[in-house]
Amino acid sequence: MINITVCIKQVPGTSDVEVDEKTGVLKRDGVDSKMNPFDLFALESALRLRQQQGGSISVITMGPPQATAIVHEAYMMGADDGAILSDRRFAGSDVLATSYTLSQGILKQGLPDLIICGKQTTDGDTAQVGPEIAEFLDIPHVTDIRRIIELTDTTITVEMDMSDTVEIAKIKLPALISVSKDIYQPRLPSFKLKLASKDRAVKVLTLDDFDDKDETHYGLNGSPTQVKRIFPPPSNDSHEMWEESGVDAAERLCEQLIEKKFVEII
Repeated sequence: MINITVCIKQVPGTSDVEVDEKTGVLKRDGVDSKMNPFDLFALESALRLRQQQGGSISVITMGPPQATAIVHEAYMMGADDGAILSDRRFAGSDVLATSYTLSQGILKQGLPDLIICGKQTTDGDTAQVGPEIAEFLDIPHVTDIRRIIELTDTTITVEMDMSDTVEIAKIKLPALISVSKDIYQPRLPSFKLKLASKDRAVKVLTLDDFDDKDETHYGLNGSPTQVKRIFPPPSNDSHEMWEESGVDAAERLCEQLIEKKFVEII
């Protein structure tokens, strides 16, 4: 029997999202949202481990009240219970403040045997939240997991994709792992589970529920990194049309590449 917590996040369902120029954070109001795609792989990993070992799966997320929608989606996939960390004092968190808030929410519910995160989110793309949660909880962690080799009551053995190499690590529980999209194919939500879990509660935790209530550790106050300026990338639609033979065009193209220092003749 093993208790697993999966960190999930609600992200914009479109890339057409405005940014607050003063705070540098996304304007999420009125934007269609969905569960972060990488978190689906994390949840699927947890479901398969529970099938093998038994135990329970909890999901946790931080966000506005509407983020409860992805907790209910997790219920429809098989999660047992879930919690949302929702408080205006959490707004504007950078990676550090987000990780600390999640770590406090996890501790409030009791440290599980295993925490599983998706590799990254599609809105932030930092891939740092998982490892930073582990650091705040003082537990071992491994990232870029593409295969779970073995899980016991005391250890987990995993295979990591290190781009040029593949490494195998065995770490003691409790631990945190971040999984890649290559690990499993996520299942679809179940209509049967939707009916069975439609009245299941979602716990809502605020800063007042945490042991650490120091507001300087959360939200914008607890974020050491700030966005100084937001601006659209400059567009470059200039182009040239050449009507020359293949050999002449190739020579001219080569000259252009050398002139613009895209290539160097040695």
